[in-house]
Amino acid sequence: MNFNFLTPVPDTVLAHNELLSQQTIGKKLRIHSKAKGIPDLDGVQIALIGVLENRNDLNYIGEEFSLNEIRKSFYSLFPGNWNISIADLGDINKGETVEDTYFALKTAVSILISKNIIPVILGGSQDLTYANYRAYDTFAPMVNVVNVDSKFDLGDSSKPIKNSSFVGKIIVEKPYNLFNYSTIGYQTYFNSQEEIDLMEKLFFEAYRLGNVTSNINLVEPVMRDANIVSLDLSCIKSSEVSIKQQFSPNGFEGKEVCAISRYAGISNKVTSFGIYEYKPSKDDDATSMLIAQIIWYFIEGFTCRINDEDFTHEIDFQRFTVLVDDQELIFYKSKKTGRWWIEIPFLLNVDNKLKKHTLLPCMHQDYKDACENKIPERWYKANRKNSF
Repeated sequence: MNFNFLTPVPDTVLAHNELLSQQTIGKKLRIHSKAKGIPDLDGVQIALIGVLENRNDLNYIGEEFSLNEIRKSFYSLFPGNWNISIADLGDINKGETVEDTYFALKTAVSILISKNIIPVILGGSQDLTYANYRAYDTFAPMVNVVNVDSKFDLGDSSKPIKNSSFVGKIIVEKPYNLFNYSTIGYQTYFNSQEEIDLMEKLFFEAYRLGNVTSNINLVEPVMRDANIVSLDLSCIKSSEVSIKQQFSPNGFEGKEVCAISRYAGISNKVTSFGIYEYKPSKDDDATSMLIAQIIWYFIEGFTCRINDEDFTHEIDFQRFTVLVDDQELIFYKSKKTGRWWIEIPFLLNVDNKLKKHTLLPCMHQDYKDACENKIPERWYKANRKNSF
């Protein structure tokens, strides 16, 4: 297996790991080390990959960084009631060019997805999400991306890619594989009116910080439909993180971002998860431990996955039909989990690559709204998007 571009976990981290309790995560990982090389990936379900690339950060001034403190924090945690195998494959160093780093990351993600292993990517600037997305070119005809971020990151797609404009590149560059893009936790004052208007025009989904923090359950159906989840650490409020990581007094609290991460883990469709914009500093304990806990909650969610999306046997689900104005809306409720979906009827007989999106995850509240003669917003946007 060609993972030649991966460098092993540093000896200093391994030495720290030796001092930990036998019950910690660090003692149970399959670790890429200088002495033993790349671990056997048979049976592995989740793999950590660090990417030491930040040159396309809008504010890049030549600084280097490492992920050692995150690893130390994560290794020191105790696992939940997990019965899975996790690997730490080490780091992708900066390539000769940023495009070289992108290629290495794309290759690594492609290999892992082909083996049904979920990569958890630690970065680095968030433009690495573009390379993650391109890894799906040969796997998925259409891809849903969820960005947990205070900004949309649409930017100016005519200019070179940056961490503030990678979504614009995803939208405009071939092959066109993006089906839906959602931002969770955006803050209006960090986004231009042009970007806000473009999100509306493209019928993408945007959830404001206040709406999410007042009802964290809004995140679940969005994550249930996601393939790629990208988390920008600048979405976390300053009081929760170390000095260099601080960006805004407003943002998610640690428990909220961990809940979001758990929803991403629970989703049966999420096949890659990235945490970006890590900026280590001398007082790094809070940030590295929070990132470790975000990873922990993603894995915890993954261990709770239940396959409840097979609607071929009526014994497994309930079907509800609601008439809203002149539109017949059909809802499905899983008897296994109690989760809800709404049918997108105009795609049922269409033989194209959007066919698998005929059932859209939703909330019980959407069904109750439909009973009150209100069209669910997620259904409306999906409907409009596919009528063009």
